[in-house]
Amino acid sequence: MDVLIVMITINANAKINLTLDILGKRADGYHEVAMIMQSVGLFDTLRFTETSMGIELTINVPGLRADKTNLVWKAARLILDTYHISKGVHIELTKRIPIAAGLAGGSADAAAVLRGLNSLFLLQLSDEVLCELGAKLGSDVPFCIMGGTILATGRGEVLERLPDMPVCGVVLVKPAVSVSTAWAYKNYDAKGTANHPDNESLQKYLSEGSLQGISKLLCNVLESVTIEKYEEILDYKKYMCQYGAMASLMSGSGPTVFGLTETVEEAICIANKLRSVTDAKVFATQIVCRN
Repeated sequence: MDVLIVMITINANAKINLTLDILGKRADGYHEVAMIMQSVGLFDTLRFTETSMGIELTINVPGLRADKTNLVWKAARLILDTYHISKGVHIELTKRIPIAAGLAGGSADAAAVLRGLNSLFLLQLSDEVLCELGAKLGSDVPFCIMGGTILATGRGEVLERLPDMPVCGVVLVKPAVSVSTAWAYKNYDAKGTANHPDNESLQKYLSEGSLQGISKLLCNVLESVTIEKYEEILDYKKYMCQYGAMASLMSGSGPTVFGLTETVEEAICIANKLRSVTDAKVFATQIVCRN
């Protein structure tokens, strides 16, 4: 007798920050933020296979723990426990998004688990419910569930869908350093910055589909902290613009730097030039719309 094996495959897209503003410290210990986030075409792949019980996780990155400390494992456990699912799941994670890079790779993977198990176990949960679950795992997880172009406020879990960003090329450079988000926010609290994003005007340019306008308003307050410690981030921003990017910015708490181009072909050209002058990880991709 043939055995039917149920398998689901989900791609988990990275994100960049078109803007990132910190409005203050909250009573719950989190920071109040206002940031416009955008999905890009660099992605991890997660494959889910139903098993008789428990959680099994395999990852293609040596040294990356595949146990209950991993956010992917935690997301799976949250679904199984919340909905009293007696069956189990094997998750095969193929990582391409750099770790600790400011690209929400871990959050994207956790979001993919929630979406994947929702399909695998026929739960029929709405995006709203998935986002509520995701907020228990991390502030960026709800955005990664929705994808596309989003204004995130609160601690990052309050989402407002914005007009889709014009499809354009994106170059990503991940220097050979890792930045702790907690470290970046703590040091920002001590220092601050005078330069803050104009989210309202950027939303106007999104409505108009103006890539030129959007490029002029890229702003991330955490650059003031991270670049002070890792000067190579500023060097990569300069390289991006020197090689033809319309604008360049650090994503999240860093250290990844991205550049925007009008076409994917231009992004590939800049990426090739960057690879000739650095051993950092370099990717050429494009903007992608909502999940």
